[in-house]
Amino acid sequence: MERIGLNSDKRKGFINNPRIYGSSPFNVAVIHGGPGAPGHMAPVARELSVDWGVLEPLQSAGSIEGQIQELRAALNVHADLPVALIGSSWGAMLGWIFSARYPDLVRKLILVGSGVYEDAYATGIIETRMKRLGEQKANDALMLLEALKSPLTGDRNLIMAELGKLFTSADAYSPLTLDTENLEVRHDIFQSVWNEAKKLRSSGELLNLGKHIECPVIAVHGDYDPHPAEGIKEPLSKVLRNFQFILLEKCGHLPWFEKEARDTFYKILREQLR
Repeated sequence: MERIGLNSDKRKGFINNPRIYGSSPFNVAVIHGGPGAPGHMAPVARELSVDWGVLEPLQSAGSIEGQIQELRAALNVHADLPVALIGSSWGAMLGWIFSARYPDLVRKLILVGSGVYEDAYATGIIETRMKRLGEQKANDALMLLEALKSPLTGDRNLIMAELGKLFTSADAYSPLTLDTENLEVRHDIFQSVWNEAKKLRSSGELLNLGKHIECPVIAVHGDYDPHPAEGIKEPLSKVLRNFQFILLEKCGHLPWFEKEARDTFYKILREQLR
Protein backbone atom coordinates (compact mmCIF):
# COMPACT_ATOMS: atom_id res chain seq x y z
CA MET A 1 0.00 0.00 0.00
CA GLU A 2 1.28 3.46 -0.89
CA ARG A 3 1.87 5.84 2.00
CA ILE A 4 2.83 9.47 1.46
CA GLY A 5 4.11 11.45 4.40
CA LEU A 6 2.42 9.84 7.38
CA ASN A 7 2.55 12.25 10.33
CA SER A 8 2.79 15.16 7.89
CA ASP A 9 1.01 17.54 10.27
CA LYS A 10 3.03 19.72 12.63
CA ARG A 11 2.17 18.02 15.92
CA LYS A 12 5.06 17.66 18.30
CA GLY A 13 6.03 14.25 19.54
CA PHE A 14 6.36 12.56 16.13
CA ILE A 15 3.68 9.99 16.88
CA ASN A 16 4.19 8.21 13.57
CA ASN A 17 7.95 8.25 13.32
CA PRO A 18 9.38 7.79 10.73
CA ARG A 19 7.27 9.50 8.11
CA ILE A 20 6.81 7.10 5.22
CA TYR A 21 6.59 7.90 1.50
CA GLY A 22 5.88 5.77 -1.54
CA SER A 23 5.56 2.00 -1.46
CA SER A 24 7.73 -0.95 -0.47
CA PRO A 25 10.51 -1.84 -0.53
CA PHE A 26 11.54 1.00 1.79
CA ASN A 27 15.26 1.01 1.10
CA VAL A 28 16.00 4.77 1.10
CA ALA A 29 16.09 6.99 4.19
CA VAL A 30 16.54 10.77 4.36
CA ILE A 31 18.16 12.21 7.50
CA HIS A 32 17.44 15.79 8.54
CA GLY A 33 19.86 18.32 9.95
CA GLY A 34 19.83 20.80 12.77
CA PRO A 35 20.40 19.09 15.12
CA GLY A 36 16.97 19.81 16.52
CA ALA A 37 15.28 20.91 13.28
CA PRO A 38 13.35 17.91 11.91
CA GLY A 39 11.27 17.96 8.75
CA HIS A 40 13.34 19.77 6.16
CA MET A 41 14.07 16.63 4.14
CA ALA A 42 10.38 16.11 3.37
CA PRO A 43 10.62 17.64 -0.15
CA VAL A 44 13.43 15.21 -1.02
CA ALA A 45 11.44 12.27 0.33
CA ARG A 46 8.38 13.28 -1.70
CA GLU A 47 10.38 13.64 -4.90
CA LEU A 48 12.19 10.32 -4.56
CA SER A 49 9.04 8.45 -3.52
CA VAL A 50 7.95 8.44 -7.17
CA ASP A 51 10.57 5.73 -7.71
CA TRP A 52 11.49 4.37 -4.26
CA GLY A 53 9.97 3.70 -0.88
CA VAL A 54 11.43 6.39 1.37
CA LEU A 55 11.63 6.75 5.14
CA GLU A 56 12.07 10.08 6.91
CA PRO A 57 13.20 9.33 10.48
CA LEU A 58 12.84 12.25 12.89
CA GLN A 59 15.51 12.61 15.57
CA SER A 60 14.38 13.86 18.97
CA ALA A 61 17.12 12.59 21.30
CA GLY A 62 19.44 15.03 23.02
CA SER A 63 22.68 13.13 22.42
CA ILE A 64 24.55 11.66 19.49
CA GLU A 65 24.19 8.17 20.91
CA GLY A 66 20.48 8.75 21.41
CA GLN A 67 20.03 9.87 17.82
CA ILE A 68 22.03 6.90 16.54
CA GLN A 69 19.79 4.51 18.43
CA GLU A 70 16.62 6.33 17.30
CA LEU A 71 17.75 5.95 13.71
CA ARG A 72 18.70 2.31 14.20
CA ALA A 73 15.31 1.52 15.74
CA ALA A 74 13.41 3.26 12.95
CA LEU A 75 15.35 1.41 10.26
CA ASN A 76 15.15 -1.97 11.97
CA VAL A 77 11.37 -1.73 12.22
CA HIS A 78 10.43 -0.02 8.95
CA ALA A 79 13.24 -0.40 6.41
CA ASP A 80 14.14 -3.08 3.91
CA LEU A 81 17.77 -3.33 4.93
CA PRO A 82 20.37 -2.36 3.96
CA VAL A 83 19.35 1.18 3.03
CA ALA A 84 20.75 4.12 1.15
CA LEU A 85 21.10 6.98 3.63
CA ILE A 86 20.80 10.54 2.33
CA GLY A 87 21.82 12.98 5.06
CA SER A 88 21.64 16.76 4.91
CA SER A 89 23.90 19.08 6.96
CA TRP A 90 24.04 17.58 10.48
CA GLY A 91 22.08 14.64 9.07
CA ALA A 92 25.04 13.90 6.79
CA MET A 93 27.34 13.76 9.81
CA LEU A 94 24.87 11.58 11.71
CA GLY A 95 24.70 9.27 8.69
CA TRP A 96 28.51 9.17 8.69
CA ILE A 97 28.65 8.14 12.35
CA PHE A 98 25.81 5.64 11.91
CA SER A 99 27.42 4.04 8.84
CA ALA A 100 30.67 3.55 10.74
CA ARG A 101 28.84 1.99 13.69
CA TYR A 102 26.46 -0.23 11.69
CA PRO A 103 28.04 -0.87 8.28
CA ASP A 104 25.79 -3.85 7.62
CA LEU A 105 22.69 -1.61 7.67
CA VAL A 106 23.87 0.87 5.02
CA ARG A 107 24.44 0.09 1.33
CA LYS A 108 25.27 3.66 0.28
CA LEU A 109 25.81 6.96 2.09
CA ILE A 110 25.03 10.26 0.36
CA LEU A 111 26.19 13.40 2.15
CA VAL A 112 24.35 16.56 1.08
CA GLY A 113 25.71 19.91 2.23
CA SER A 114 27.54 18.18 5.04
CA GLY A 115 29.14 19.94 7.96
CA VAL A 116 32.95 19.87 7.93
CA TYR A 117 35.05 17.12 9.49
CA GLU A 118 38.07 19.08 10.76
CA ASP A 119 38.11 22.23 12.90
CA ALA A 120 40.39 24.09 10.50
CA TYR A 121 37.59 24.28 7.93
CA ALA A 122 34.94 25.53 10.38
CA THR A 123 36.45 28.88 11.30
CA GLY A 124 34.97 31.03 8.54
CA ILE A 125 31.41 29.69 8.28
CA ILE A 126 29.69 32.25 10.54
CA GLU A 127 31.73 35.10 9.05
CA THR A 128 30.64 34.11 5.53
CA ARG A 129 27.01 34.08 6.59
CA MET A 130 27.25 37.48 8.27
CA LYS A 131 28.83 39.08 5.19
CA ARG A 132 26.07 37.72 2.98
CA LEU A 133 23.29 38.98 5.25
CA GLY A 134 24.22 42.65 4.97
CA GLU A 135 24.57 45.10 7.84
CA GLN A 136 21.02 45.20 9.20
CA LYS A 137 20.29 41.47 9.06
CA ALA A 138 23.77 40.68 10.36
CA ASN A 139 23.07 42.91 13.36
CA ASP A 140 19.77 41.08 13.87
CA ALA A 141 21.61 37.74 13.76
CA LEU A 142 24.18 38.95 16.31
CA MET A 143 21.38 40.04 18.66
CA LEU A 144 19.75 36.63 18.36
CA LEU A 145 23.05 34.87 19.02
CA GLU A 146 23.58 36.98 22.14
CA ALA A 147 20.02 36.26 23.30
CA LEU A 148 20.69 32.51 23.05
CA LYS A 149 23.64 32.97 25.45
CA SER A 150 21.73 35.02 28.00
CA PRO A 151 20.35 33.26 31.13
CA LEU A 152 17.42 35.71 31.05
CA THR A 153 16.17 34.54 27.66
CA GLY A 154 12.80 32.80 27.71
CA ASP A 155 11.81 30.92 24.56
CA ARG A 156 15.13 29.88 23.02
CA ASN A 157 13.34 27.69 20.49
CA LEU A 158 11.65 30.74 18.97
CA ILE A 159 14.91 32.68 18.87
CA MET A 160 16.75 29.79 17.25
CA ALA A 161 13.99 29.49 14.66
CA GLU A 162 14.38 33.17 13.75
CA LEU A 163 18.14 32.78 13.55
CA GLY A 164 17.67 29.73 11.36
CA LYS A 165 15.57 31.74 8.90
CA LEU A 166 18.31 34.34 8.59
CA PHE A 167 21.02 31.76 8.07
CA THR A 168 18.88 29.84 5.57
CA SER A 169 18.65 32.99 3.46
CA ALA A 170 22.42 33.50 3.73
CA ASP A 171 23.11 29.89 2.76
CA ALA A 172 21.02 29.99 -0.43
CA TYR A 173 22.26 31.05 -3.85
CA SER A 174 18.99 31.48 -5.76
CA PRO A 175 16.21 29.78 -3.78
CA LEU A 176 12.83 28.72 -5.06
CA THR A 177 11.62 29.01 -1.46
CA LEU A 178 12.99 29.65 2.02
CA ASP A 179 10.31 27.51 3.69
CA THR A 180 12.32 24.60 5.10
CA GLU A 181 9.18 22.74 6.31
CA ASN A 182 10.67 22.26 9.78
CA LEU A 183 8.21 20.65 12.17
CA GLU A 184 9.79 22.36 15.16
CA VAL A 185 13.08 23.85 16.33
CA ARG A 186 14.63 22.63 19.57
CA HIS A 187 17.50 24.70 20.95
CA ASP A 188 18.19 22.23 23.75
CA ILE A 189 18.73 19.39 21.27
CA PHE A 190 20.92 21.56 19.08
CA GLN A 191 23.05 22.69 21.99
CA SER A 192 23.65 19.28 23.53
CA VAL A 193 24.16 17.30 20.31
CA TRP A 194 26.28 19.92 18.55
CA ASN A 195 28.53 20.35 21.58
CA GLU A 196 29.21 16.60 21.45
CA ALA A 197 29.80 16.76 17.70
CA LYS A 198 32.34 19.56 18.02
CA LYS A 199 34.31 17.60 20.61
CA LEU A 200 34.22 14.54 18.37
CA ARG A 201 35.52 16.64 15.47
CA SER A 202 38.24 18.39 17.51
CA SER A 203 39.58 15.08 18.78
CA GLY A 204 39.94 13.71 15.25
CA GLU A 205 37.62 10.83 16.07
CA LEU A 206 34.85 12.05 13.76
CA LEU A 207 37.06 11.86 10.68
CA ASN A 208 38.66 8.58 11.76
CA LEU A 209 35.24 6.94 11.84
CA GLY A 210 35.41 6.94 8.06
CA LYS A 211 37.90 4.08 8.24
CA HIS A 212 35.04 1.87 9.47
CA ILE A 213 32.62 2.78 6.68
CA GLU A 214 32.34 -0.05 4.16
CA CYS A 215 29.76 1.29 1.69
CA PRO A 216 30.31 3.79 -1.14
CA VAL A 217 30.14 7.42 0.03
CA ILE A 218 29.07 10.26 -2.25
CA ALA A 219 29.30 13.89 -1.15
CA VAL A 220 27.10 16.38 -3.02
CA HIS A 221 27.99 19.96 -2.15
CA GLY A 222 27.01 23.38 -3.41
CA ASP A 223 29.73 25.80 -4.48
CA TYR A 224 27.90 28.58 -2.57
CA ASP A 225 27.50 26.57 0.63
CA PRO A 226 29.22 28.46 3.49
CA HIS A 227 30.58 25.11 4.66
CA PRO A 228 33.69 25.01 2.44
CA ALA A 229 33.73 22.24 -0.14
CA GLU A 230 37.39 21.51 0.57
CA GLY A 231 36.41 20.75 4.17
CA ILE A 232 34.49 17.77 2.82
CA LYS A 233 36.50 16.70 -0.20
CA GLU A 234 40.02 16.78 1.21
CA PRO A 235 39.60 15.04 4.60
CA LEU A 236 37.12 12.40 3.43
CA SER A 237 39.23 11.40 0.43
CA LYS A 238 42.02 10.48 2.86
CA VAL A 239 40.03 8.03 5.00
CA LEU A 240 37.46 6.48 2.67
CA ARG A 241 38.09 3.58 0.33
CA ASN A 242 35.18 4.33 -2.01
CA PHE A 243 34.48 8.06 -2.20
CA GLN A 244 33.09 10.44 -4.82
CA PHE A 245 32.76 14.21 -4.48
CA ILE A 246 30.31 16.16 -6.66
CA LEU A 247 30.30 19.96 -6.64
CA LEU A 248 27.08 21.66 -7.74
CA GLU A 249 27.43 25.07 -9.37
CA LYS A 250 25.22 28.01 -8.35
CA CYS A 251 24.05 26.04 -5.34
CA GLY A 252 23.84 26.73 -1.63
CA HIS A 253 23.39 24.55 1.43
CA LEU A 254 20.04 22.94 0.47
CA PRO A 255 20.25 21.96 -3.22
CA TRP A 256 16.58 20.99 -3.62
CA PHE A 257 15.55 24.62 -2.96
CA GLU A 258 17.87 26.04 -5.62
CA LYS A 259 16.56 27.29 -8.99
CA GLU A 260 19.81 26.55 -10.81
CA ALA A 261 20.80 23.28 -9.13
CA ARG A 262 17.59 21.47 -8.19
CA ASP A 263 17.20 19.39 -11.35
CA THR A 264 20.86 18.40 -11.43
CA PHE A 265 20.70 17.45 -7.76
CA TYR A 266 17.76 15.11 -8.25
CA LYS A 267 19.37 13.63 -11.37
CA ILE A 268 22.46 12.81 -9.30
CA LEU A 269 20.39 11.23 -6.53
CA ARG A 270 18.46 9.06 -8.98
CA GLU A 271 21.66 7.90 -10.65
CA GLN A 272 23.21 7.02 -7.30
CA LEU A 273 20.14 5.16 -6.04
CA ARG A 274 19.72 2.93 -9.07
